[in-house]
Amino acid sequence: MQIDEQTDQRLRVDKWLWFTRFYKTRLLAKQAVVGGHVKINGERAKPSSDVAPGDIIELVRNQLPFRLVATVTPIRRGPAAEARLSYVENDASIERRRAIQSSIRADRLQMPTTAGKPDKHTRRQLRDRNRRSG
Repeated sequence: MQIDEQTDQRLRVDKWLWFTRFYKTRLLAKQAVVGGHVKINGERAKPSSDVAPGDIIELVRNQLPFRLVATVTPIRRGPAAEARLSYVENDASIERRRAIQSSIRADRLQMPTTAGKPDKHTRRQLRDRNRRSG
C-alpha cells in the first residue's frame, strides 16, 4: 500500500481528486475545481487549495453529489482499491446519490423513444410533445 503515513501532509485538491480517481486526468480535476464543483470544508476550492486528512470535500460529478472525508494523503495515483483508502463517504451521501440516480432514470424512461436515429419529422414531433408536457 503506497499511502503517506504523515498525517500533516497536504496535497493540492486537483491532485487529490486525480489520485483518488474521481477524474481521469488532472486537467479535468482542475476544470471541476475552477468551475465551482468542489468545496473544501464548506468553502469553494481553488486548484491550489490544499487537502489534509480530516478535511471535508464536497464535489458534484456528472450531476451526482459526493461528500467525503479525507483520511490519508495518497502519494501516487494507484489502483482504485488503494485510492478508496484515502477517503470515507458516509451513508447519507451514498443514499442521496442513489435517490438522484433513480430519479434521473425515471425521467429518462418517460422520454419518448424512437426506433433508431430520429429523422426530421420525428424530431419535430418529439419537440412538440416536450413543449406541451413542459
